[in-house]
Amino acid sequence: MQYLSEQQLPAAAGKLSVRLARSDKDIRRAQKLRYQIFAGEMGAQLASAADGIDRDDYDAHCDHLIVEDNASGKVVGTYRMLPPSRAHAVPSLYSEHEFDLARLAGIRNHIIEVGRSCVHKDYRRGAVIAMLWAGLADYVRQQGGQYLAGCASVSLADGGHQAVSLYRQLAGKHLAPAEWRVTPHLALPLDQVIDDAAPAPLPPLIKGYLRAGAWVCGEPAWDPDFNCADFFMLLPMSRLDLRHQKHFAA
Repeated sequence: MQYLSEQQLPAAAGKLSVRLARSDKDIRRAQKLRYQIFAGEMGAQLASAADGIDRDDYDAHCDHLIVEDNASGKVVGTYRMLPPSRAHAVPSLYSEHEFDLARLAGIRNHIIEVGRSCVHKDYRRGAVIAMLWAGLADYVRQQGGQYLAGCASVSLADGGHQAVSLYRQLAGKHLAPAEWRVTPHLALPLDQVIDDAAPAPLPPLIKGYLRAGAWVCGEPAWDPDFNCADFFMLLPMSRLDLRHQKHFAA
């Protein structure tokens, strides 16, 4: 396995570094952060809750990206990636638990599936998201993937208002072509949420996808276990925004 070279932001942006997890201990640190956010903040019902971590059967087949605070050694951001070379080892992509991906069959073998992204609540000021995207850039370059795909989650703690507002914004400007649309197995009941407030701000993760050139591939799925709405995002490398291409250059 190839490991990402450690990358650091300038001191003014914060003493952070990003790399792939190199050990079971690294992965467990990422799983602990996931638990703190998914269970502690979003109220997710996790099968591994007794261990104080978020763990599932996909973790063993994925690579795990971690952002560390160099001063404290704390893991403050994470992402996991399932490369095409290991997708055959699992019964389905993780996203297929929530979406019918039949229309993506033609590109399936070229997809790097990403997910379980989260950032520590004290570090949600943009720098960690930037580090995660820089790490993903190196990873895609090394793996040779042609597409990034995965779910971006939005909490339903507010009754679904943010999720509905976001879908209406995304569907107006960032919807994938019809031939690449996916269908949620359990759709979020969009028409049952009255949304007459100002448009919700875009979460940093979704904003990062859109800036890179990604599409949202249809209506969000409702994930009761994680108490969230999941948007299936697809980023063809051929659409990568010019501002991001330098990160993906060989």
